[in-house]
Amino acid sequence: MYRKILIIRFSSIGDLVLTTPVIRCLKKQTESEIHLLVKNKFSEVLRNNPNISKIWTIEKDTSEIIDALRNESFDFVIDLHYNFRSILLTWQLKKPFLRFHKLNIEKWLMTKLKINRLPQKHLVDRYFDSLQKLDIHNDGGGLDFFIEKEDSLVFEKFQLPEKYVAGVLGATYYTKQIPVNKWIEIIQAINLPIVFLGGFNEKEIGDHFYREFPNQVYNCTGQLNIAQSAAVIKNSQMVITPDTGMMHIAAALRKPIHVIWGNTIPQFGMYPYFGNENGVVKNHEVTGLTCRPCTKLGYPACPKKHFDCMHKQKMDHQTMEL
Repeated sequence: MYRKILIIRFSSIGDLVLTTPVIRCLKKQTESEIHLLVKNKFSEVLRNNPNISKIWTIEKDTSEIIDALRNESFDFVIDLHYNFRSILLTWQLKKPFLRFHKLNIEKWLMTKLKINRLPQKHLVDRYFDSLQKLDIHNDGGGLDFFIEKEDSLVFEKFQLPEKYVAGVLGATYYTKQIPVNKWIEIIQAINLPIVFLGGFNEKEIGDHFYREFPNQVYNCTGQLNIAQSAAVIKNSQMVITPDTGMMHIAAALRKPIHVIWGNTIPQFGMYPYFGNENGVVKNHEVTGLTCRPCTKLGYPACPKKHFDCMHKQKMDHQTMEL
């Protein structure tokens, strides 16, 4: 069997969390050293994962570390990113490799022509389909996310309540984000305090919610790293999130989840994944829109200018129960 395996997955938060079943099963079923190549800004996501022997990072281009990777003498390379950069790298390393093929054509058909040729299978399960030639099998253990004790000190800093809901404000694209008016409906619909998570871009919105609902809102936006945000999620009663990386961290931590879907759809195969466990998930979607899904990723603004996939969501008390 292989002594040393390199996995290529450059980004991003959710995509990296979705690789963790593959990493775990490769480690346990081959006893190989598992190395990961990722963009530096996302290396924090898996830095505490005990199944990874070494994380290699780049800022922009693989030319930064190609010589070091060659000297490492990997026995096998698994390309889970599958873009020009990763294809070039596998060619440069000149090692046996396995490449995972994305559903770019099927997603194009769904977004542009609304022709559904998407398989009814989660991305993680498709990863394992591609690993069958290595005799690697899914152990059904779901996703992993490891939190160090020091990352839980966030509770002392913010004096968070014993019971609360975690609300994820951030998303890479505007058309995935839950609008302000919908968050207000959500805050009014739930009976628990809500702790908001997000980056610096969401801090102004988080401050606004704190001013409007000072007795119910705790604003942690722009003040936590990924692992600290995960610690907040781990201790929450449930998580309310759009289609974003924190959704997958919530699934890894086996939390009840409300997912508010905007321009993307669960049928793309990247919904919360629990393996053989029965996760508690409620998907909120506005069905019947001829424009949805409009893209597999997202846009900086609604192409139709109405943003009905979010604005027509119903967020009352009954809806927000799990």
